[in-house]
Amino acid sequence: MLNESPRNRLATDPHRPQFHFLPPANWMNDPNGLIQWKGLYHLFYQYNPYGPFHGTIHWGHAVSDDMVHWKDLPIALAPTPGGPDAEGCWSGCAVNQDGVPTLAYTGVHPQVVCLATSSDDLVRWEKHPANPVIARPPEELGSHIQGQFRDPFVWKEHGSWHMLIGSKIEGQGGVVLHYRSVDLLHWDYLGILLQGDITQTKPFWTGTMWECPNFFKLGDQYVIFFSVQSEPRDLLYAVYYIGYYDGQQFTPSLQSRLVHGSSFYAPQIMQTNDGRVVMWGWLKEGRRQSAVMEAGWSGVMSLPITLTLMPEGTLRIEPVEELKSLRGEHWHFENLEITSGTAGALGNIRGGCLEIEAVFEPDAAAEFCIKLLCSPDGEEQTRLVYNCRQKRLIVEPNESSLSTVVDRDMHKAPLSLDANGELRLHIFLDRSVIEIFANGDTCLASRIYPTRPDSLGLELFARRGGAKVKSIKVWTLESIW
Repeated sequence: MLNESPRNRLATDPHRPQFHFLPPANWMNDPNGLIQWKGLYHLFYQYNPYGPFHGTIHWGHAVSDDMVHWKDLPIALAPTPGGPDAEGCWSGCAVNQDGVPTLAYTGVHPQVVCLATSSDDLVRWEKHPANPVIARPPEELGSHIQGQFRDPFVWKEHGSWHMLIGSKIEGQGGVVLHYRSVDLLHWDYLGILLQGDITQTKPFWTGTMWECPNFFKLGDQYVIFFSVQSEPRDLLYAVYYIGYYDGQQFTPSLQSRLVHGSSFYAPQIMQTNDGRVVMWGWLKEGRRQSAVMEAGWSGVMSLPITLTLMPEGTLRIEPVEELKSLRGEHWHFENLEITSGTAGALGNIRGGCLEIEAVFEPDAAAEFCIKLLCSPDGEEQTRLVYNCRQKRLIVEPNESSLSTVVDRDMHKAPLSLDANGELRLHIFLDRSVIEIFANGDTCLASRIYPTRPDSLGLELFARRGGAKVKSIKVWTLESIW
């Protein structure tokens, strides 16, 4: 069909997700500019309209009335020849400046802070004539930053605008820089809000560079999260710190991984009109660039995730309620038993786009799993395993991946049973994407690429010990397009 849209043309790709947001085609990375405006949710994102590879970065744009179903809008920002963003419009955020929607973003190269505003409900954007509004890193940090100065995150507090910038200090680690302004145009550097230690290894290594900082209040605590990089371009993971903030100094009391696995990176929050803090992140590809180029697309947005505080002070991480609108055919099983060496199919359930809610009560030394995307002969499958001894949740993709896959490692998350000795899993399977929410406070994301069209089965299995399956609910999920 001569006039077929790229989105329709690629829809039959067996690895292309159906209920996660992604552009019509080509490259996507970080979510940007998340904002609810006049009741509608706006998602901007890093986008290359010229191919499925990182380069010539624009800001793509989509809009939704429910955070689930999206409509593509025209590109919001494109590089301006001769301008401070001539080589790319990199990551940033959106704010409401006294009724004027305003984007703060990174122009490259060199890395600087730029502004753009809209007068027509966020469709067309005009870049500010004062750009760049921050033209260089702080003088006092000098060459130690080595030009790494990006991803502005802006909020208003006590009548002043505040901005965080992701950066580094060579030989010491990542830093988050803090600025203040009265008008978004003239910025005063306040100092380092948070600094990493390149020698720290527990509870995680804090890397050499920090990107995409976000800062927000939950209850009487503040949360900062950012993405950890090991230069030159090894994108590691997103982490969060919870602590106290007095307007200038942030004192962390807890730090943890935000989402486990090697796929989730560069998240950003949206503060919705009903008081929720909702997060999206970029789910990277796990296959070789040759396979990406052949497919014609790269990068997926995570599901929208609600962040709240648990009673013990950690983050509760759960998918938004609006996703229930996608549910279709339904199955429900109760009081099943799985024992060592046994497997059992769950009726005739088959599908590549499923939602699964399960509650397990395992033996003390049990190791059991849900097999996803199983071929009828068992040759191809993806196993989601829980090991009671190790207190670990694991995605084993080694029997489900293309020969062109780069990441064949198991993806792991530390996870204890809840206070009742139960494991509660909420799983979203979307062709090449798995997102697992466990016991309310643990999330694990993974990319898989099955090769066989009949790899659609679902089974339970125990390797060691046994477990009672108190309940398991399964739904097919409809496409968001």
